[in-house]
Amino acid sequence: MTTPPVVRLFDRTTPPHIVTLVFVAGISAMNMSIFLPALPVMAEYFDADYAVVQLSVSLYLASTALLQVVIGPISDRYGRRSVLLTSAALFVAATIGCLLSQTIESFLIFRMLQAVIATGIVLSRAIVRDMVPQNQAASMIGYVTMGMALVPMIAPAIGGALTEAFDWRAIFVAVALAGCAIWVLIWFDLGETNTTRSASFIAQFRDYPELLSSRRFWGYVFCAAFASGAFFAYLGGAPYVASEIYGLSSAGSGLVLGFPAIGYAFGNYLTGRNAVRFGVDRLIFFGTVFTLAGLSLSLLLTYAGFDSVYVFFGFCVSVGIGNGLVMPNSSAGMLSVRPQLAGTASGLGGAIMIGGGAALSVMGGLVLSPDSGSAPLQWVMWITTLAGLFSILFVIARNRVIEADGAT
Repeated sequence: MTTPPVVRLFDRTTPPHIVTLVFVAGISAMNMSIFLPALPVMAEYFDADYAVVQLSVSLYLASTALLQVVIGPISDRYGRRSVLLTSAALFVAATIGCLLSQTIESFLIFRMLQAVIATGIVLSRAIVRDMVPQNQAASMIGYVTMGMALVPMIAPAIGGALTEAFDWRAIFVAVALAGCAIWVLIWFDLGETNTTRSASFIAQFRDYPELLSSRRFWGYVFCAAFASGAFFAYLGGAPYVASEIYGLSSAGSGLVLGFPAIGYAFGNYLTGRNAVRFGVDRLIFFGTVFTLAGLSLSLLLTYAGFDSVYVFFGFCVSVGIGNGLVMPNSSAGMLSVRPQLAGTASGLGGAIMIGGGAALSVMGGLVLSPDSGSAPLQWVMWITTLAGLFSILFVIARNRVIEADGAT
């Protein structure tokens, strides 16, 4: 087993401490969910339909997807540290823009610009893969995302409390301060880990066919994309379910919206403990099956007449556990197909995952109405998870072919 590199906290001559990676990735997750309980209040403030304000989720995800295509190759060329510092500074500026917005149009523009902080999620994975090989990377990514999961677990509750105590703008004050703190942390602790930088973008593009022609790469990408699709559909529809179907307040919505993050933390803990022992493919398979089972039980109870806030949000914990098993292992798999293009693979894979998530977040909102109950959203999550199961079965079959004849 490869010995992990020496890491010292607040020493830029060594790779970053795992705590730093947790916070760098965590601020992206926080920014995605902290303001969800305030969506109904923001719709009233901007005098806009809820569906328009909800675009702050889907447009953010779409912007994140586009940025990830660029972030990965840039970090492979220029290094992880400089890209993260620049992104954090731009994020703070965009957050201040959200805070000062007077119209829904300007708010949505600055909200899309906030997506630059997705660099944290992309490069935290690439940094881990820079440091250790595949199964160890899956384990370490699992621990990073387990810690990161604590952020979206409490972020909606904080957002709801800030909205009720002050107003929605207090959320963005808190986010801007967090962005400043992350920039300082990156400056003092995050040493450069990309020691095999590309000589030029042209040199990178020459390597693209080797990555893009790998069936294993695409298999892992779609495992992540379809499995996480259930969570993105949840992000798009759950605030409506909480406030309009179950009649919860902003604070109450904030509490229940964080339920999947509880499962996500536990799922990532399981990955951290078991990735080296069982390998990435088995854990991805277990994660998709577990999520499918939980959503199936939720649907059965709903149609049996037991639809309630406890049934819907309680079983959404299974989505979090499944994603905690699927996401770090899929990420380690896609980054290990061509390790010299780890940043590019992370960015491209993340772009596809988030791009599909943007579409599903819109769908999650469109399928709901005051009379529909929560079942339509549950079906969207169920179908997406089933597609994730088919994807990992393809990867497992492909790996058997590789063992037999050395294909990619």
